[in-house]
Amino acid sequence: MAPTAKPEIKAFFDEPTNTVSYLVWDAATKDAAVVDPVLDFDHRSGEANVSAADAILAAAKELGLTIKRVLETHVHADHLSAAPYIKGKTGAPVCIGEHIRDVQQIFRPVFNAADVSGDGSEFDHLFKDGERFTIGTLDAEVMYTPGHTPACVSYRIGDAVFVGDTLFMPDYGTARADFPGGDAQKLYRSIRRILSLSPETRLFMCHDYKAPGRDQYAWETTVAEEKARNVHAHDGVSEDEFVAKRTARDKTLSTPLLLLPSIQVNMRAGHFPPAEANGVRYLKVPLKLGA
Repeated sequence: MAPTAKPEIKAFFDEPTNTVSYLVWDAATKDAAVVDPVLDFDHRSGEANVSAADAILAAAKELGLTIKRVLETHVHADHLSAAPYIKGKTGAPVCIGEHIRDVQQIFRPVFNAADVSGDGSEFDHLFKDGERFTIGTLDAEVMYTPGHTPACVSYRIGDAVFVGDTLFMPDYGTARADFPGGDAQKLYRSIRRILSLSPETRLFMCHDYKAPGRDQYAWETTVAEEKARNVHAHDGVSEDEFVAKRTARDKTLSTPLLLLPSIQVNMRAGHFPPAEANGVRYLKVPLKLGA
C-alpha cells in the first residue's frame, strides 16, 4: 500500500444518532466509496426517510463521483443503515467483514428471525482480515478490529483509517465492549493494532459525543494524537488496566435508544424484516418480565 496516497474525504454528521458517515474518493478517477451511511428513523412513529443518504448522493453528484462500494464497519447498534438505498441508486455492492456471520448467529434466535441467513449472504461481499481492494488508484486494506462487536472491521484507505466504533476522539476514549459478542480484551488489542500504524495516519471516527469541555463535534485525529492523549488507551495503559476500566465504565452505560431496531435491520444488510401476511413489516421488542 502506498502510504502517501491521500483520499479525498467528506464527512456527514447525523446529530440525532451522533454518527459520522463518509464519502471517500480518488481525485484522479473520481471513483468513491460510502462508509457507514445512516437511514433516518423515528422509533416513536416507525417512520424512516432517506434525507441523510440523499445528502451523500447529492454531494457525490455535485463532485462528479461514481460510488463503487458501500462499506459497513460493523452491525451498528445505534442507527439504521441506508446501505440498500445507496446500492439501489448507484449499484454499489454492500460490503462488511466476514464475522457478520457471528453477529447473525447471536441475534437470529433473539428475534426469532428465521429469514436471516446466518452466513452473511444478505451482503454482497464479506471481507477477510488483510483483504485488499481499490477505490480508483487508491489502495485499501481491511483490518479486523473486534471488541466492540465480534464483526468490527476498520478500513485503511491510503493514509486514512475509518475505525468504526473501535476508537473515539482522544478526549472521549473508546467504544463500549459489553454488547453480546463484545470483548474488552479484544478491543484493547484491536486498538493497539490501529495505533501501530504510522503516527501521521489519519483516523476517522464513526461517532462523536462532545467530550466534557469541548463544545464542537469532531471526528478526525491521528495515530500520534490517540497514542499521546486517548483518555482510555494512550501509550502506557496496560491491557489489564484497560479491561478493568472499560468493564467498569460499561456497567454504567444505558442501552442505546435504537439498539433493537438497529440490530434487526443492520444484520439484514440494512433491509427491514419481511412483511407479514397483512403486508406490514414489523420490528420486534423481545420482552423481559421481572419477578
